[in-house]
Amino acid sequence: MLRFIYTIFINLFRIPYMMHKMRYYADHPEKYSEEECYALARRVANMIRRTAWVRTEGSGEENLPEEGGYLLYPNHQGKYDVLGIMLTHRKPVSFIIDDKASHGWLISEFTDLVRGGRIQLDDLRQTLQLFRDRAAQIAAGQHCIIFPEGVYTYGKKNSLNEFKPGSFKLAKMARMPIVPVVLKDSYKPFNSWCFGPIRTYVRYLEPIPYEEYKDKRTQEVAEMVHDRISLALKEMGA
Repeated sequence: MLRFIYTIFINLFRIPYMMHKMRYYADHPEKYSEEECYALARRVANMIRRTAWVRTEGSGEENLPEEGGYLLYPNHQGKYDVLGIMLTHRKPVSFIIDDKASHGWLISEFTDLVRGGRIQLDDLRQTLQLFRDRAAQIAAGQHCIIFPEGVYTYGKKNSLNEFKPGSFKLAKMARMPIVPVVLKDSYKPFNSWCFGPIRTYVRYLEPIPYEEYKDKRTQEVAEMVHDRISLALKEMGA
């Protein structure tokens, strides 16, 4: 947690400018393309990474489908997760975030910059509409991160919580590949008391095509993705 406070403090002179720039890009889609907005988001993520003394290593990028949309389903460890994925994912990618957590300082601008989806967990109608809209966008070629564990919990480190079957309804609606994503040590930058330089890892597993999971219940899909990420974490020494 001290690292998070330090990172905010050391960037105090940059943050107002970056917030204004992100807000301006987000509010003027007629001027700035998705690619330009994503490039800015990655610059912000890299600024945070450098000042927090974090190095993020990606692997398995060759598993990402070259064409068409897909969904990224990672394990959830903390505040750094989305940044780590974006730093290793060259194509524009958005994410779905709990509405209550999306209006914080800097987070709101970042969410809007990459056209993130805000989900109201206590409003089923809003959730279904968000899933319909996002599924159409993914089917049209976009990429989206959704965390099947829901909110992250402090202290679990590299262990996994149960994956929520409801999060896989989005994949069913989009009918596009699922890419399981393994995050290792991603909790360390901003959700632990680790000091000194830190290394985090992002590993993209082989995609699961729609044909492989279309006849499965969402509970079965959740267990399949959970097991693949769990096995990969063990192979990575977590």
